[in-house]
Amino acid sequence: MTKVLVIGSGGREHALVWKLAQTQCKAYCAPGNGGISQLAHCIPISADNISELLAFVKKENVDLTIVGPELPLSLGIVDEFQEAGYKIFGPTKNAAQLETSKAFARKFCSKYNLPAPNFEIFNDSKRAISYLETKEFPVVIKVSGLAQGKGVFIVQSLNEAHSIVKKILENRIFGEEGNTIVIEDFIEGKEISLLTLCDGEKIIPCIPARDHKPLYDGNKGPNTGGMGTYAPVPELDEKWTEKIENELLTPLLEALKKENIEYHGVLYIGLMIKEDKPYILEFNCRWGDPEAEVLLPLLKNDLVEICINVIEGHLSILEWKKLYALTVIMASGGYPGKYETGKIIKGNLADNDNTLIFHCGTKRIDHSFYTSGGRVLAITGIGATLAEARKYAYQRVSEINFENMYYRNDIGVL
Repeated sequence: MTKVLVIGSGGREHALVWKLAQTQCKAYCAPGNGGISQLAHCIPISADNISELLAFVKKENVDLTIVGPELPLSLGIVDEFQEAGYKIFGPTKNAAQLETSKAFARKFCSKYNLPAPNFEIFNDSKRAISYLETKEFPVVIKVSGLAQGKGVFIVQSLNEAHSIVKKILENRIFGEEGNTIVIEDFIEGKEISLLTLCDGEKIIPCIPARDHKPLYDGNKGPNTGGMGTYAPVPELDEKWTEKIENELLTPLLEALKKENIEYHGVLYIGLMIKEDKPYILEFNCRWGDPEAEVLLPLLKNDLVEICINVIEGHLSILEWKKLYALTVIMASGGYPGKYETGKIIKGNLADNDNTLIFHCGTKRIDHSFYTSGGRVLAITGIGATLAEARKYAYQRVSEINFENMYYRNDIGVL
């Protein structure tokens, strides 16, 4: 029996483990969470402890490791596993720079004329403020390093910009990850999460998804790791997919090759569509969260087979169910700022024919689940239409409760 280790502890990792449960394999997850513990053996090793993870893989003769979060990728986990002769799904440290350094990603897009907003890069607050004094607002200020989805600010005025720059570059609210900032032109349009699979030679898109990053209804408030998502996106037809492949994915693959980046894994492209033209907002180098919670339930292919084919350079067609999936994130009160944990979760958390419940931040004590993170649960509805998927998801949300819980009411409102 194939042994598979999933690294991580969130809703994305629960979705990966759930997908693995559809096939014949023995699943481990490090460190996992309360919900994951029902489907996989949870191993108490943190996602960034590469030496212990590698020791576990050697001891248990694990056949395949799938990396969930960005941190171990940034630390070079793929390079270390490959050197030791173990199969691991994800890009190398060099390739993962597309996510771990927004400054690198912006220079990469500029060098190869990939469509992206105009930008400048700064590590000095005075120079950044001087530049901002020449700009029209709104503008976008981004932390160059990893910030768990919370390092992007859409800024409406010079005063607000001054405050954000000071907090990042002088007060160091993001630590070393905020040593450098990227200031970009704001592009208004419709945002799309386009996840692709790349095997070094081919890049194949998944069906498009739409994430809802701001905290409040109507896309207001601070950015989060994602408050909900759905797939596919009804207004994007096959013609659009063809256009994206020709105008974006083919040139992107050529650019990676010219840069001597042999990319294996998921390459997530955050796009803004304005007047039918796509602009690259960001790259992520792994399954998105909460995008994984809608894409993996719609994917027909065997996940182990896909991962092996991506690693070995034999990726072929991705097949999708002709259904819609919509996820609503149930979060702890106070998220994405300070929040309390340890709240008991009440309600039926079992999957049914129309809904899947992925745990993002829970712990299991005896037969009960308690909150242990900012994002707590991802409730995914599946239906023949987007409206049906939405109805199923919110119906389940209404049946679950924990103290000070928060969720958006408008996921999937077109």
